[in-house]
Amino acid sequence: MQIYVLRHGQTNYNLKALCNGDPKRDVHLTPEGIKQAEVAAEKLKNDSIDLILVSELPRTRQTAEIINRYHQVEIAARSDINDIRSGFEDRSVSEYQSAIARDRLNSKFNDGESLLEHKQRIQGFLGWLQNQNFASVLIVAHEETLRVVDAYFRQLDDETMIDLHFRNCEILRYSIP
Repeated sequence: MQIYVLRHGQTNYNLKALCNGDPKRDVHLTPEGIKQAEVAAEKLKNDSIDLILVSELPRTRQTAEIINRYHQVEIAARSDINDIRSGFEDRSVSEYQSAIARDRLNSKFNDGESLLEHKQRIQGFLGWLQNQNFASVLIVAHEETLRVVDAYFRQLDDETMIDLHFRNCEILRYSIP
């Protein structure tokens, strides 16, 4: 199976450096985010894609719909690839990062989850995916999710994983035999 993974396009919350894990919030692509998705669509237009999987957060579907103009395949939402529930909804990313600084892997606040809990959720999704019979899948998700996916396929340790960074609409490619 060929797996394409990309982070959604730039959002209004990216510009404000705010946390968001709630699908009900008005977090949407900016004009720049739309352009980023259009560039990714061009890069993927000649690749065969059987299915597009997105999180429940609207910015991933918005990105996927732009890419899907070339593929016309099903777009399915999966809660298990939602962004991390930081417990810092609508608060600054820097405030969240300061709060978890003592123990970046295990800290969690309010109704949130730790980075290790998020990792477990994403790895459960990857286990499910490996048992599917698709030839190729596109996953549109979030930076924290991409960290886990990339570390999983490249067999990176947790400390290396949490320092990975991905640009909006950066495309990652993996194969499962």
